[in-house]
Amino acid sequence: MNQDSNLNSVESGPQAVKEQLSRRSFLKAGIVAGAGVAAGAGATTLIRGKGVNGPDSPLSNVVLDRKDAALVIIDPQNDVLSERGVSWGLVGASVRENHTVENIGRLFRAAKEQDYDVFISPHYLYPTDQAWQYGGAVEKLMLEGREFYRPDPLSLAGFTGSGADWLDAFKPFIQDGKTVVVSPHKVYSPQCNDLVLQLRKRRINKVILAGMMANLCVESHLRELLEQGFEVTVVKDATAAPRHPRLGDGYTAAVINFGFLANAVLMTDEAVRAMGQH
Repeated sequence: MNQDSNLNSVESGPQAVKEQLSRRSFLKAGIVAGAGVAAGAGATTLIRGKGVNGPDSPLSNVVLDRKDAALVIIDPQNDVLSERGVSWGLVGASVRENHTVENIGRLFRAAKEQDYDVFISPHYLYPTDQAWQYGGAVEKLMLEGREFYRPDPLSLAGFTGSGADWLDAFKPFIQDGKTVVVSPHKVYSPQCNDLVLQLRKRRINKVILAGMMANLCVESHLRELLEQGFEVTVVKDATAAPRHPRLGDGYTAAVINFGFLANAVLMTDEAVRAMGQH
């Protein structure tokens, strides 16, 4: 009898039947568990035990201290936060519902009062960027609408009051001589600016993340900072996102991913309290 025959003989015995049944039971259990995740209600339980940021969740154990944590605000600029901005038609409803401007302001104020380092990761597009030959849907919208547009990378002529300028309410916090404004990110993430370098040079390893837009630059910053080894807390009502009739609701998509990815997902009230508890 050859090896194949021996194998078939063993597999056809009583023990093999038990093993096959055991495998089927395991697979069936996996399918049921998967169905629970897909239904939504079971997903949080499976991943975090007792709910996002619940008392028994590891996410509730994040400690924020000015010694090693900093506030990072993404794109606090007119084009995405002002009613005059070129993107207001897409993001305005989300900004109003989340009270995004007010909540970013509260984070700025808390950070300054508690002496946290504050970093701005801005978005600028220059005339030379108009020569890009391809891009995704939002990249094209940014270029066509001249979002975050500056006519010259070295000159501030025409900057004040433009779509690329800071929202007026934030200028006292940004222009206080202490806030670090890093080089611009060009698409969504900080991979092409010096945010990580600036954080590392100050021995920052925890980031409180907020700003615009939730499903684009904020989520991209979150992913990159996590990959770089930072502990990241996202403040989900200090951001907002576009709603597009064909592409969908970017805020809903972002908040789901924040929950899966971030070390903590907080509301502004919670973040402000946490920043003061050190």
